[in-house]
Amino acid sequence: MSEHHVYDVPSEWAARAFVDERQYEALYKQSIDDPDTFWGEHGKIVDWMKPFTKVKHTSYDPHNVSIKWYEDGTLNVCANCVDRHVETRGDQVAIIWEGDDPTHDEKITYRQLLERVSKFANVLKAQGVRKGDRVTIYLPMIPEAAYAMLACAR
Repeated sequence: MSEHHVYDVPSEWAARAFVDERQYEALYKQSIDDPDTFWGEHGKIVDWMKPFTKVKHTSYDPHNVSIKWYEDGTLNVCANCVDRHVETRGDQVAIIWEGDDPTHDEKITYRQLLERVSKFANVLKAQGVRKGDRVTIYLPMIPEAAYAMLACAR
């Protein structure tokens, strides 16, 4: 038996939402009716090292299917995930890590994250790792795994 229930969003959650229902519906409509403009605007939410000029390039040719987004732009994931937040959110928590034992956890602020990622990036650099090199990371899901991945992106 299938029952359908509708649960209202708690008012305190709705008050903190980035968009209300009306705004969401307008955004959704634009994403369907004018996807290039929609994604062009939303692509500007992140910081670009080299801004994109074309939102997407698609080919649905059965012999050459290709979908490319923002292909002429250049991003740096570390700059977008860490660096750009330090000035305004430096003391806010960026990562909450909980070990297998729930009593063992760690809260890492953006400032701490930047410091740890930078240290790891400097270790990689000192070991001769350069842009374009492949780096293998074999770590469990611990904060150092995030530091390593972000350091590689630096």
